[in-house]
Amino acid sequence: MTRKKLDFGRRAFHDVLGFTFRHWGRQPWRVLVIAAAALLAAAADVLTPLYAGRLVDALAAGAASREIAWQAAASAFWLLVGLGLAGTLLRQAVFLNMIVLTLRMMSEIAANAFYRVQRFSTDWHTNSFAGSTVRKITRGMWALDLLNDTLLIALLPSLAMLVGATVLLGVHWPVMGLVVGIGSVLYAAVTVSVSLGIVAPAARLGNLWDTRMGGALADAVSCNSVVKAFGAETREEQRLDRVIGKWRHRTRRTWVRGTLNGGAQGAMLVAMQAAIVGAALLLWAHDRASIGDITFALTMFFMLKGYLRDVGMHVRNLQRSVNDMEELVVLESQPLGIEDKPGARPIAIGKGEIRFENVTFHYGVRAAPLYQDLSVRIAPGERVGLVGHSGSGKTTFIKLIQRLYDISGGRITIDGQDIAGVQQATLRAQIAIVQQEPLLFHRSLAENIAYGRPGATQAEVERAAQLASAHDFITALPKGYDTLVGERGVKLSGGERQRVAIARAFLADAPILILDEATSSLDSESEVLIQQAMERLMVGRTTLVVAHRLSTVRKMDRLLVLDHGRIVEEGSHAELIRLAHGLYRRLFERQALELTQGLGDAEMTVHG
Repeated sequence: MTRKKLDFGRRAFHDVLGFTFRHWGRQPWRVLVIAAAALLAAAADVLTPLYAGRLVDALAAGAASREIAWQAAASAFWLLVGLGLAGTLLRQAVFLNMIVLTLRMMSEIAANAFYRVQRFSTDWHTNSFAGSTVRKITRGMWALDLLNDTLLIALLPSLAMLVGATVLLGVHWPVMGLVVGIGSVLYAAVTVSVSLGIVAPAARLGNLWDTRMGGALADAVSCNSVVKAFGAETREEQRLDRVIGKWRHRTRRTWVRGTLNGGAQGAMLVAMQAAIVGAALLLWAHDRASIGDITFALTMFFMLKGYLRDVGMHVRNLQRSVNDMEELVVLESQPLGIEDKPGARPIAIGKGEIRFENVTFHYGVRAAPLYQDLSVRIAPGERVGLVGHSGSGKTTFIKLIQRLYDISGGRITIDGQDIAGVQQATLRAQIAIVQQEPLLFHRSLAENIAYGRPGATQAEVERAAQLASAHDFITALPKGYDTLVGERGVKLSGGERQRVAIARAFLADAPILILDEATSSLDSESEVLIQQAMERLMVGRTTLVVAHRLSTVRKMDRLLVLDHGRIVEEGSHAELIRLAHGLYRRLFERQALELTQGLGDAEMTVHG
């Protein structure tokens, strides 16, 4: 099991470091400047103990050679000052360049992650928490800051210091160089192995529950109106407590393992200290080292000890930043699902003729297709209603026209152009859609309406609102068109949101219009206003109307009655209602009966 965890940890390191190095490749000269300055600063640190030892030797030379000793001491002193000043200036150059490097990388990563999330398939968004996705991106961005600092400012100079110290001590005393070299390698090997094999798996689980906690928080906050409606605040707190409990347990285990790892590193440093100081004392006892040499060895050890102690911390930071970036890297490497084909061109929709030609479509890995060799033509400017039981394929029909899913066989064309070979953005930009539950941005009403046509003038926005029967309620608001609508439009009623969505569709002025259950959850007064607006919106456009309320499709040019992905009936309302055993007639009669019973119950309530 430990072997599997270690292999998984190595793959994660490989993926995250590869991702980071690819981004370094976009600023190669800046990375080279940072690395060179960091290495030179480390070299200054390596040479400092050497000249400190020479200073002590010069001071210990005695009165007999005072003038020569003074000159040697002064030279060593000024060299030490120069090395300290050079190290300081070089580190400033490292930090200033790191600011530019890291901020550019973080900006690119955030923008690219947003780009990909925007283009992930409908299935991906259906199965993902928005809060968890945001947490993955933001946590990964800030982990990159730590990773860059760890690799370029911490580990690279530390490695240079260890190599330099080993070589410099080895030149003076091969035994001392061997002690330092072997001790440093063992220390680094144990630190890396423990971090990857023991700390990293625990940190990975801690991050998983951190992501889940973010998703649970976002889910409860975004559905707060439902929580309040059922008085379920305590229930939601208890649910979150369970998630927090799991997160706390996993995170505590990560921190405990990290602390024990730090203790092991401290013990190894004590052993290494004993070996180096002991070797230095033996060399001095056998007259093979002067007082300055001992000062050199001890100063080098104390600097080396600081670097080695920091190496342990840097490896822990490296492991933590890699763990924090894992989910972001997976997000970046995940296929988009629905992608533009190489060489895809913009689609030009004029008349708006839609054809399904022998279309076969499966949902995911389901064995049975929803559509099998489905063929249908919708003429330019025709108004078509899609009716049928829930699950009959109505909503899928319009999603396929938008290419939110790819079909398994056949093709779908608009004005003779196969939509699988065109740019998705240009296709959807020419299809206006009004959904059952329209989503609005937490922006002004004017911005929400103008989303259908960026750059529209205020006059055009107001004209669209008038056509959608929305102008009157908007102007009655204190800030009018500048009113912020709240997250997902929660400050507006259902009917108001629907009219804003229709105004957005008016402004888009697309040749194809889709109305997806646009009046199914509205009161009668709002439904009348919206149906009037929809009638105006349909003029001159190829229109598809999905409806459970069959009263909304009675005036359509043609109705397509779907059942389990097949068109079982088609024709006008008048034609279909005459089919004695037709599905449409049964659906219509059932709704008429329910309406009659509802009116009867209401009348009895009034008289009672």
